[in-house]
Amino acid sequence: MMKRNEIEAAGRVMVALDYPDAAAAEALVRSLEGIPCYMKVGMQLFYAAGPSFVAGLKERGYKVFLDLKMHDIPNTVKGGSNSVTKLGVDVFNVHAAGGIQMMEAALEGVEAALSGDSSLKRPLVIAVTQLTSTSQSVLNTEIGLSGSVEEAVVRYAKLAKQAGLGGVVASPQEVQIIKAACGNDFKTITPGIRPAGAALNDQSRIMTPSEALKQGTDYMVIGRPLTAAADPRAALEAIIKELV
Repeated sequence: MMKRNEIEAAGRVMVALDYPDAAAAEALVRSLEGIPCYMKVGMQLFYAAGPSFVAGLKERGYKVFLDLKMHDIPNTVKGGSNSVTKLGVDVFNVHAAGGIQMMEAALEGVEAALSGDSSLKRPLVIAVTQLTSTSQSVLNTEIGLSGSVEEAVVRYAKLAKQAGLGGVVASPQEVQIIKAACGNDFKTITPGIRPAGAALNDQSRIMTPSEALKQGTDYMVIGRPLTAAADPRAALEAIIKELV
């Protein structure tokens, strides 16, 4: 049986189910049974397996972060937010680059869903600031934003808070400046988490789980260090022990 501090640590971990189909994802979910982590369903799996897979995770008691990064005109995002709220997800995200009106529309979609079904739980709506694959060079020369990555992240975080969202996705390196700008209650969800010795893959702004926790992050997204592990359960248990 897990200890209380281990349960709390597990609740900070969002396991990225980055798989091409439901069968592959299901194998990992089964291997982690009993560990009260979040399950993160991204575009690849959602487009392949659909809403029924998310519903299945909820039926088994998992908290779900639906990572679809909505970025469209406000009315379209409102409709998308309405639909995913009806799925019962616990967290979902939009792109802060869509602007305040679009982010406000996401919340309008949530409210419309909640008003139509009192059994639904209010999800945490967060915004993507800059992807953890975005380097300084990419930000300036390809995306076309001047200044540092940190400045861009904080600017988007402030816009998300102004729109009424509850937090942002950002790299662990920006957690402290986001908290300073937006308050400690403003949630940070941080990809780019790599246990010591793990491959960096396509991430450029990373930290170990314990380093991210020391920075004050609320949740950490962990994918390939688990999905590519020979024993995913042992790998997650090692991460949890690192966090307690």
